[in-house]
Amino acid sequence: MRIPGKTLVSRKVIACEAFAFAGIILFIWLDELLDLPHLFLRAESTPINWREALIESLIIAVVGALIISNTRRVFQRMKFLEGILPVCASCKKIRDEKDQWHQIEAYITDRSDAHFSHGLCPECAEKLYPEFFKRKN
Repeated sequence: MRIPGKTLVSRKVIACEAFAFAGIILFIWLDELLDLPHLFLRAESTPINWREALIESLIIAVVGALIISNTRRVFQRMKFLEGILPVCASCKKIRDEKDQWHQIEAYITDRSDAHFSHGLCPECAEKLYPEFFKRKN
């Protein structure tokens, strides 16, 4: 099931990550070419070291690719519900996009990582088991 909002968000997050890693690589090369510590902090001038900048850039690119790949996998596994869910007013079943009705627990469990546990709220427990509450009082 493709969810348009999820795809848009995942693309934006991945684009931001890629932009950030490209910015780091750009900063490495700017530092190497302009000697930023010398320029701004009056540090001792250093010669250009192409090998060091290239190795740093490759390491950052590999780390960036691994992080972006991991982010992509996380978004593929992510499930969420959104929009309006048509619920039967009587039995509380939910209608899906194929006009089929499902128990609310099954519908939500199939579309998310939520699991259900059942119990009784105090009001329903008193309605269903009044004799227990009469003995208690």
